[in-house]
Amino acid sequence: MTLSEELAWRGFVNQTTYKDISIINDRPITFYFGVDPSADSMQIGNLASAMMVRHFINHGHEAILLVGGATGMIGDPDGKKQERDLKTLDEIAKNKAAIAAQYNTIFAGQKFEIVDNYDWFKDMRYLDFLREVGKHVPMRQMLGRDFVQSRLGEDGSGISYAEFSYSLIQGYDFLHLYREKGVTLQLCGADQWGNSVAGVDLIRRIEGGEAHVWSAPLIVNKSTGVKFGKSEDGAVWLDPNKTSTYKFYQFWLNLDDEGAIDYLKVYTLLSKEEIEDIERRFVDDRASRSAQKTLAYEVTKLVHGQEAANTQVRIAEALFGNDVLDLSDDEFRELSAEFPVASVPAELSSVELVAALLETGLASSKSEARRFMESGAIYMNNVQVRLQGDETFHITAGHAIIRRGKNTTALLNVK
Repeated sequence: MTLSEELAWRGFVNQTTYKDISIINDRPITFYFGVDPSADSMQIGNLASAMMVRHFINHGHEAILLVGGATGMIGDPDGKKQERDLKTLDEIAKNKAAIAAQYNTIFAGQKFEIVDNYDWFKDMRYLDFLREVGKHVPMRQMLGRDFVQSRLGEDGSGISYAEFSYSLIQGYDFLHLYREKGVTLQLCGADQWGNSVAGVDLIRRIEGGEAHVWSAPLIVNKSTGVKFGKSEDGAVWLDPNKTSTYKFYQFWLNLDDEGAIDYLKVYTLLSKEEIEDIERRFVDDRASRSAQKTLAYEVTKLVHGQEAANTQVRIAEALFGNDVLDLSDDEFRELSAEFPVASVPAELSSVELVAALLETGLASSKSEARRFMESGAIYMNNVQVRLQGDETFHITAGHAIIRRGKNTTALLNVK
């Protein structure tokens, strides 16, 4: 497939200033893509746009990846109902390093250059910026932005001059990279369209040059109709310290059937033939959740590495599979951060098992715990526990998974 065909098939065609999108198939283009360091990690919304960037690189285009040290000092107001709290310089420095590290992971093995817009803004004087940029930007254009209108409206919270000027700073990024790096295309998410077009306009007005924007659509959860990328715990981050690798893998594993194939197209590098083969098998047997399993593995491998992805497959099989799998010490430690843990002896009496159910919250009273065990609602290492009096249960490994019903899980650590 050509690049334009692949982007269309994967769902990466949204707004663009190109009149004919096939032009991206003709010759190498130097483009840029940027993320502001508003946090010390990207979210999976950023990852969708980054995957689009991967396809441009794979088809021979040259990538400039920007970390917005300067724009991060102000914060993008688009979509925000009130003023952002300014980050400290130390926070911004920390966040920039984290975003750059994630660039290096997501684009490992690819050719790209990382730049920081603070490098060309730090020595710029205010009057120079007004003459260089502000003089060429019509107020009508800036006041016409939807977020400005909403913030200045009767029910709006107002907007500071700093946030009002944000699009000028980002627009100048495009102008600077056009001049210094030969960049003629900006890739972005749909929410960055207005800021990106500001750069196109600056290049036309100041340099008389031609530049373009290509935006990816916001990913929408097919089953809920809301913006994709939220879990019960909030945003899904790429940093395992913010969203654990276990929760990250489980997020993809538990996605709805309706959108699973579309998510495979966006968030993996699997070929059209591979995804169509997965789709055929998935349609024949949705209960297997083969699409979600492949999606969870591939995205976890991309973001956290193959070893981490393999570990999550083993953990999922141990938690929810039919086979009894021994967890390694490292896997048990990882799960200990996700589930309640009780310490028990290897020879476990029914009284001690009842106490463990209480300690881990799988039962709220001794009588309830015994009732669960008598009815067969308790499973230890995926084997049903049926209490028929005072019994002893044997744990042969150093730990065990204990479960009430299908989804309420805890861990037992053998003393």
